Amino acid sequence: MLDGIRVIELATYIAAPGAGGLLSDWGAEVVKVEAPEGDPWRLMFQSAGVDEENGNPVFDYDNRGKKGIIVDTSQEEGREIIVQLIKNADVFLTNIRPGGLERARLDWPTLRRENPKLIYASVSGYGLTGAERDRPGFDIAAFWARAGVGQMHTPKGQDPVHLRTAVGDHFTSITTVSGILAALLERQKTGKGKLVETSLLRTGAYAVSSDLSIQQRLGRLASARPRHAAINPLANFFQTRDGYWLCIVPRQGKADWANFAHALERLDLLDDERFANPKARRDNKSALVDEMDKIFAERDLEEWATRLDERDIVWSPLQTPAQVLADPQAHAAGIITEMPTGNGDDTVPTLASPVRFHDDDAPPEIPIEAPKGPAPEKGQHTEEVLRDLGFDAAQIEKLRGANIIA
Repeated sequence: MLDGIRVIELATYIAAPGAGGLLSDWGAEVVKVEAPEGDPWRLMFQSAGVDEENGNPVFDYDNRGKKGIIVDTSQEEGREIIVQLIKNADVFLTNIRPGGLERARLDWPTLRRENPKLIYASVSGYGLTGAERDRPGFDIAAFWARAGVGQMHTPKGQDPVHLRTAVGDHFTSITTVSGILAALLERQKTGKGKLVETSLLRTGAYAVSSDLSIQQRLGRLASARPRHAAINPLANFFQTRDGYWLCIVPRQGKADWANFAHALERLDLLDDERFANPKARRDNKSALVDEMDKIFAERDLEEWATRLDERDIVWSPLQTPAQVLADPQAHAAGIITEMPTGNGDDTVPTLASPVRFHDDDAPPEIPIEAPKGPAPEKGQHTEEVLRDLGFDAAQIEKLRGANIIA
């Protein structure tokens, strides 16, 4: 779908490269520019002291299908290579801090003079304006902690917990792609480029915007609570006899209480004054959770699945990562796709991008958003890309000898 769109990515770690990865999956040509030392995220497993025998899946996922080049942009000749790439590009995608881009003369005002049709996508921790625009910000800091997401997910009285790898980054990747595509659509009408700005902080605020809106309007917000203190004790997690946790999500109002009683085969609960209405259930929440715990512990997951489905109750098992990857419905929904290997003869399974596209003449089992190939090795396509720019062998060798490219 994005065939013919050219993206120059000058970025490290995850949020911006994740956006480039999605664009690549959807057909764009993405050229990943790395400094001579390479993207630090290539060293993620090594830094953690983990065996890299099976590669680096976190780097590979966000960088699959891209062309990779090594350019030292701190040298003027290296900067000029970026400018030459920009002149024929549709999108420039970066998460270099604003001050650094200005010093390197790779900022939006400079590059738009080189290419007025350029979509310039900036991904940062805290935005392009304000006193903290150059503050470094990983997702656990800017998205999880600063935007309030982590505090809202911490039950009252308990210690904060860590965000899992790249959760906030990938939220921001999707946000960035959305902005880029909107700017490309507008360019079809105006012929002009656009600065697209996203930040981990702003995306984090959007992720919890329902709660922030309550805080903004009412000046207060209920805290996250442990199971026995839940405001709606039915909106909770309950464990089955065979050890599975179930996530139960009752609908608003009174509709699901009778459905629960029937599913649990406990119609006597409907006549229990402690649980007769939402307020009574809230006032007696701990007692109701205790009662529900006893009931759910009497049967296995399979039986509860049937009973809850018969009453159209919204629920889901709380699955481990291994269970997700083995889940038949997850496979049917398309979370797994195939990625060509380096030699192009074989494929290996990988996680799919979050959107599935359909053609009239192609069944969903044949994804049209599948990765084009694996992540590039450091500098794998440097010579190829420079040749496409018009550099001859002598010029390329001279740049290599001066350590401007690799």
